[in-house]
Amino acid sequence: MKRTEERTRLNRLWWFWLALCLLPWLLLGPIDFNLGLPPMAIFITGLFALFPSLKAFSSFKRALFALEERDQAGERERWAALQKAQVLGLYWAALPAWLAALGSLSGLGGVACLLLVFGSLMTFFLYRIPRQVL
Repeated sequence: MKRTEERTRLNRLWWFWLALCLLPWLLLGPIDFNLGLPPMAIFITGLFALFPSLKAFSSFKRALFALEERDQAGERERWAALQKAQVLGLYWAALPAWLAALGSLSGLGGVACLLLVFGSLMTFFLYRIPRQVL
């Protein structure tokens, strides 16, 4: 596959994960149901859940730098490593938003939920494939 096709495929995967990140919070947020979990503990857990994603970013960055090599021999493996690193980072980046969805079912305030969701969104933008990768 060409580099532009690979980049487009990974960007589609990024949009899929973005929808997967936000959908639970958008669907569960308006529901008036209390699970009885402590909302402050969910919020603190959501804040701490941001850190594994930042740690996973280093492997994503290394995979991006590996794409600078222009030899065709290991091109497919380098794109596969980039996809693996991106999906792992996006999984960890989505965790605070998923905890916000759980927190909204436990009485977590709207501002606290928004902080977790926006934290996930900001981390998500770290895992976009830059335009320079062509």
